[in-house]
Amino acid sequence: MALADFIQQLDDISSAAKAAFDAAADSDSIDVARIDFLGAKNGKLKAAQKGLGSVDKADKPEAGKRFNEVKNQVEAAFQAASDRVASGGAGGAGKSAEIFDPTLPGKRPRLGHLHPITQTIDELKDIMGRLGFSVADGPEIEDERHNFEALNIPADHPARDPLENFYLATAQKSQAGPLLLRSQTSTVQIRVMEETPPPVRIISLGRVYRPDTADATHYPMFHQIEGLLVDTKVTMADLKSVLRLFATSYLGHDVHVRFRPSFFPFTEPSVEADMSWNDNWIEFGGAGMVDPNVLSAVGYDPEEVSGFAFGLGIERLCMRRHNITDIRDLYKNDVRFLHQF
Repeated sequence: MALADFIQQLDDISSAAKAAFDAAADSDSIDVARIDFLGAKNGKLKAAQKGLGSVDKADKPEAGKRFNEVKNQVEAAFQAASDRVASGGAGGAGKSAEIFDPTLPGKRPRLGHLHPITQTIDELKDIMGRLGFSVADGPEIEDERHNFEALNIPADHPARDPLENFYLATAQKSQAGPLLLRSQTSTVQIRVMEETPPPVRIISLGRVYRPDTADATHYPMFHQIEGLLVDTKVTMADLKSVLRLFATSYLGHDVHVRFRPSFFPFTEPSVEADMSWNDNWIEFGGAGMVDPNVLSAVGYDPEEVSGFAFGLGIERLCMRRHNITDIRDLYKNDVRFLHQF
């Protein structure tokens, strides 16, 4: 094939492609033109490329250069047509400009906000901060010493049963034995007391894990707020006063607190704390005086200092505040539900 004939063929393809893509009014017609000119099997450019082999050897460099130029032109026409249709107008932004009215009020963007559990945690931190408590954090993956032994929970205690905890199936072991997901935020108390001499006045808020069957009031992962005060001459009266101030601040009006005898390995005496709200007594968590064995385990002298500790369920507080009847609603990630808070 003569060079002039080959170049004329390419020029005809370029002109025809530009006309086809300029006339395309929607994505379907653009796709038809794309297949016609840029198709990998039967496209016109593909056919012209095959004709390149029949051009004289001396003319091949110039023929190849022109082929690449025409191919770029066709691809550019295809991209321009695609951008034009995507922008919604026959001439790029023409159609979009016709329907845009700058005098209309803008659309307010939909903004997210904090999850009700996070809102509750922030408010509890603020309340306890005003009562002089600082926030302490600890790991969610614990060893048996911090989760059980230092909390005066013996090896044969039912709370250490593998069916009652999430032990980790891993070859990694700590010096204190197998690892597990913490079942209570009391583990943070131990870590703080191991590193801090008395007086200690801290709260810890975070996730805890227990293999409970999910129902309206139970979930295998939930949040606790743990409070600890260790100093000289700390009594149950101090514990009750702090819990009453806490409840009154959170629930928004005067709240009465009552203690019912109970048992926890890490407190002695131990109580269940109930709070009156709307003429009903509601159980909110456990509390008591820190057991002397726990004080001794962290190096404190139980003859010199005493303390109290309490642990309350954050979901329970949140649900009571907002009249939520099923804890599972807090974890369904249903925006319609969460938007209410």
